[in-house]
Amino acid sequence: MFGPGGPTLLELIGQGLRSTRRGYDLLAPKFDQTPFRTADEILEVSAPFFSAPRAALDVCCGTGAVMEILRPRCVERVVGIDFSQGMLRVADERLRRVPGDARVELVLGDVMQMDFREEFDLVTCYGALGHIIHDDQPRFVDAVRRALLPGGRFVFVTSVAPPPWSWVAWVILAFNAVMRLRNWLWTPPFVMYYLNFTVARARALLEAAGFSVEVLEGRFQGPFAYLRLVIATRPRVAAAPTCGKRD
Repeated sequence: MFGPGGPTLLELIGQGLRSTRRGYDLLAPKFDQTPFRTADEILEVSAPFFSAPRAALDVCCGTGAVMEILRPRCVERVVGIDFSQGMLRVADERLRRVPGDARVELVLGDVMQMDFREEFDLVTCYGALGHIIHDDQPRFVDAVRRALLPGGRFVFVTSVAPPPWSWVAWVILAFNAVMRLRNWLWTPPFVMYYLNFTVARARALLEAAGFSVEVLEGRFQGPFAYLRLVIATRPRVAAAPTCGKRD
């Protein structure tokens, strides 16, 4: 369906009728040959904002496209977490070929249950926010906050809601309606919804969790012009007041 090496329509249908986790396990070997993988143009624009962290975490790391950029930049450690063993298997193969001295860790787990505590200067999440349902988003933001060191940054890409009269809005509305109908009629569910973590929603949740939020516009061109790069910074801990008598 997507050219040489990509999945066929029948394969996609079969994957879409499985659970989210199992669907990605099956898709993993051909995932990088689909448009579902974050485009290189998006990663190229984002890369300068990753800076040079001591340690970085890529949430929902998939086949490791973002980690491939992070590893040469990280000083000590780069961690990827994903719930799909198949995706992590492909990521492991990819990262073995990536230069860099940072230790690579691939974690099989649910991002809603991450137990990292103030371990990372940088957290990223690309191409996966549609898998986090609306009610879980506050917990997701809290988990990211806990994982970051004070002063650490959460960098990701999302979009503004398109005008309701645009064809893009209708395509997204139709896709989300089909997914909701599929999940109502069929179990286990396959969770993937577009525009459920827009700039406005993300800003509100992040600021409520104490982040300072910067939204960069005009960074992406062509078909990606609707995207916004978001940099959310966890505040540094304020210095404790000095107590007691001074000589």
